[in-house]
Amino acid sequence: MTTTKTADVDNTLAQVYALAGAGVDIVRITCNDRAAAEGLAEMVPRSPVPIIADIHYQYRLALAALEAGVQGLRLNPGNIRKPHQIRAVAREAKDRGIPIRVGVNAGSLDRDLMARFGSATPEALVASALKEIEYLAEEDFEDIKISVKHSHVPSMVESYRLLADTLDYPLHLGVTEAGPPPGGLIKSVAGIATLLLEGIGDTIRFSLTADPVEEAKAGRQLLEYLDLRERTGLDLIACPSCGRAEVDVLGVAQEAQAKLEEASLPIQVAVMGCVVNGPGEAREADIGIAAGRGRGHLFIKGKVVRVVPEAEMVDALLDEARRLVEEGVEARVAAADRRAARTAERDRRVLLQIQGDANQAAVRRAAVAKVAARDG
Repeated sequence: MTTTKTADVDNTLAQVYALAGAGVDIVRITCNDRAAAEGLAEMVPRSPVPIIADIHYQYRLALAALEAGVQGLRLNPGNIRKPHQIRAVAREAKDRGIPIRVGVNAGSLDRDLMARFGSATPEALVASALKEIEYLAEEDFEDIKISVKHSHVPSMVESYRLLADTLDYPLHLGVTEAGPPPGGLIKSVAGIATLLLEGIGDTIRFSLTADPVEEAKAGRQLLEYLDLRERTGLDLIACPSCGRAEVDVLGVAQEAQAKLEEASLPIQVAVMGCVVNGPGEAREADIGIAAGRGRGHLFIKGKVVRVVPEAEMVDALLDEARRLVEEGVEARVAAADRRAARTAERDRRVLLQIQGDANQAAVRRAAVAKVAARDG
């Protein structure tokens, strides 16, 4: 959702383009006064993505937004409460073929429902949605999406579960008023990811106290991590580091992330602190780097293809990542330095002798084998 004044067409449209560039599919814009509605009329034809008008209190602004050509409305049933007003919007939206999101919010729940349920319980939020849908149904309006957002994550999750069991409409997920990162990110992921993994939800929004582009990036990354959207950006994984690490893993990871994100490479990259376990543990990554004995072992799908000086690790990783995207895995593995694997194995063995096996694999395997071999 944009944060600019809607009447400021140029700045709002610039934010819409920034959000589209960050991966969003639709953008919500507040329509809170006449100037905002007029601004929407100018923006809608120029927007790269569909625009949803966010409406509170004044139903006539919903009618104005429809006249402006928006592709969707969000109505808050907590503050547009008169049935004849809701039905008037439904009639106009139906005539234009425009969908409506019934946007229930725990922070603005209908006061009659608050009195009935005592607080913004999941049952109260779902009851609000049902009441609004009844008004829309009176106009034979069915092009509906629903949200029941709550700032309390367990209540949010239970609200959507109850809604999914009650109705069969598309659902828009979000933890409302999640706050600034990192807490807001954690709350949003906890609620949204839980539901998506249960098969609940059709669209999402991270409601962060932050630049809306950061919201968009977080939402896009979540969908990519859950395999619900094709990867379009970087997925960087890194070991948490330990006493075996030969480099500053945090520093290398941050430098690599900055350079790889700037290059806009849609791949999974691993940054590992040691060559003893790194390439094997991160073998599923498209490409990675591990450090050892002053060198960086560059690997693709677990196979070491280059060994470079430690100071050149990140630049070599960026160079090879670009080649990987352009040429593919098989071509880059075929182009590997034939000496790299031997050098990497020597480094690994030397470090294993110096540092020992931190995991004590041989000892642990022997102990397990002894137990498994017992009779009876």
